[in-house]
Amino acid sequence: MHKHILFDLDETLYPRDAGLMQEIGARILRYMVERMGFTPEEAEAKRRYYYHQYGTSLRGLMAEETVDAEDYLRFVHDVDITRYIDPNPDLDAMLQRIPLSKVVFTNATQEHARRVLDVLGIADHFASILDVRTMDYASKPDPHAYRRILDAIGARAEDCIIVEDTPRNLLPAKVMGMTTILVDHQDCDDVDYCVSDILKVGDLVARLLADHAQY
Repeated sequence: MHKHILFDLDETLYPRDAGLMQEIGARILRYMVERMGFTPEEAEAKRRYYYHQYGTSLRGLMAEETVDAEDYLRFVHDVDITRYIDPNPDLDAMLQRIPLSKVVFTNATQEHARRVLDVLGIADHFASILDVRTMDYASKPDPHAYRRILDAIGARAEDCIIVEDTPRNLLPAKVMGMTTILVDHQDCDDVDYCVSDILKVGDLVARLLADHAQY
């Protein structure tokens, strides 16, 4: 029986083409150059490597370099979010229709997540924000991160639906038993469901709950 729905934050609750994550990506490279002394070429290469090897640049820097995690997180999220996203009344209405406990599950910080939710006008829907600190600085798709999140909300994987824009971040969740929904992709081969737009999640969840109620 589904009780919780976990939403990724960036490029899931707002469109990929908003440009916010591109700005954060640029600030990650700036941090690596200005604060850590890498050349721009080294920073770009390391960022790609860290993403594929560790899930995030921060996790890679923590594993292979010496970095102040909190200084890094403050720097890369120091962005005027209102330049990139606007209130979304349709998203607000869709979330209102989902009768499950709603949680944000993000590799970013709680502070960044709150700013995004406030600008979108949807903060009131979420019981909690589970961020990189909740995960003990692990990050999706590290299975440890998902176990930490389940412990934090006191749930079994089978109780949860997870909504993401990144296919690889759904794979550990599916293995654990969560119901997986991929947003803004057409290839559903490795996940349970995919939708072309976040606003379609509400109708899909309604069908899942109705189907379950029949058994």
